[in-house]
Amino acid sequence: MSRLAGKVALITGGASGFGRATAELFLREGARVIITDRNAAAGQAAAAKLGCRFVEQDVTDETSWPLLIDGIAAAEGRLDVLVNNAGIGVFRSVTEMSLKEWRRVQAVNSDAVFLGCKYAIPLMERSGGGSIVNVASIAGKVGAPLMAAYCASKGAVTLFTKALAMECAAARNNIRVNSVHPGYVETAMVQGHIAAGGEPERTRKHLERLHPIGRMGQAEEIARGILYLAGDESSFMTGAELVLDGGLTAQ
Repeated sequence: MSRLAGKVALITGGASGFGRATAELFLREGARVIITDRNAAAGQAAAAKLGCRFVEQDVTDETSWPLLIDGIAAAEGRLDVLVNNAGIGVFRSVTEMSLKEWRRVQAVNSDAVFLGCKYAIPLMERSGGGSIVNVASIAGKVGAPLMAAYCASKGAVTLFTKALAMECAAARNNIRVNSVHPGYVETAMVQGHIAAGGEPERTRKHLERLHPIGRMGQAEEIARGILYLAGDESSFMTGAELVLDGGLTAQ
């Protein structure tokens, strides 16, 4: 397969979950892939297994971004795809959540998306354009108990994506910007949410029933949506929300 042949792609949070599944799919489709993650051991293991390059990174550290992008420019000469995927969740009521926890969720899920776009766009412009895919969530469209910080951060990503898409369109820089909105998917983050309630089996069944399709999603299913937005097949699509939620928000 060669849907991304000749393209260079950067994926944050690439050691596991959506990020790793997306990296694997991009590689199969001919892309040259760089993944980043705070977890150096997991990132190195993933890169070795997949056959891509790994860079240890805290996406909330602004100083890490110019170093990363300059390294990609030196090694690859271009950047065609940016997938802002790194994310965390704190599943706690607003009254029990600390300000430190709130700010950490916003920093990873929202601030880091801004930083990734800020520093990647100049190289993408020099490369002739490209595609930015911001991984949001259905939690950026609807609310849920114990998820206020996560919902706020993903809501910010949703509207930031639209605003940046309009900015790039006005600049005529050939950069498209779209967001992906998964439902509940079998990832470590969702497992944490299931465990947080104290009744994991009951919570799991509840989450499965939320989706009219009758189950939670798989990381590979989200990766296929990201692939579509990353490639030329979605060339007339910008500022859009690609919802992959088994029908949850259609109810």
